[in-house]
Amino acid sequence: MPTSEARAYTPAPIDPGGFNPDADIPYGLTTAHVRAAMEEFVDFLGIVNGALHRKRLPRLETMMMPANFSSMVSDFVTTAIPKHCTGLVRNLYHNGYPDLIPANSFPGDSAQYADRGVEVKGSRYDSGWQGHNEEDCWLMVLVFRSNRPGDAVKGVGPVPFGFEAVYLAQLTKADWKFGGRAGRSRRTITAAVTAAGCRRMKENWVYRAPAVSRPRRTGSGVR
Repeated sequence: MPTSEARAYTPAPIDPGGFNPDADIPYGLTTAHVRAAMEEFVDFLGIVNGALHRKRLPRLETMMMPANFSSMVSDFVTTAIPKHCTGLVRNLYHNGYPDLIPANSFPGDSAQYADRGVEVKGSRYDSGWQGHNEEDCWLMVLVFRSNRPGDAVKGVGPVPFGFEAVYLAQLTKADWKFGGRAGRSRRTITAAVTAAGCRRMKENWVYRAPAVSRPRRTGSGVR
């Protein structure tokens, strides 16, 4: 196995100095809580990829479909945050909204739809984040870098997983815009955060990692 690929099995550590002490964060959540959840995910992925490496199997992020891996990132952090922040609990309603809801506010910590709480998303993109509906909500986006299935055949070199940024802001329905679908596309119609909404989230950044090299992609239309 090439040295660069072997090194990619170890995720990049969280930069302790990358957190914003002035970030506006609701429900008693702090940068320390967010950091703890992120570090737990990095530890988890390191353990899994370490075991895969010993078995000479591909890294987890190169086996899972990109959207499923992003969902795993957000689900893990959603589960980890309440361990450290007593003001929030995971929403136990199946596909309930938002992902985190205020503690002691809903029977059984379960709400199909609540107008309080924090929605959590993992994304490889630094803007254009999507949801299924236009919502008035606090939105947290964990931006990360990682390889995907098929990168090797596209000329994309091995890159270890790493969190690049965490953005958070209270958005309104005006900060979302529904996107259509072209021709015979069967993609689910989604709403995307507008450019103005993205700016507001980035102004209230929670974490920024040191500058790193992203995976290099070749060919047209590759995101």
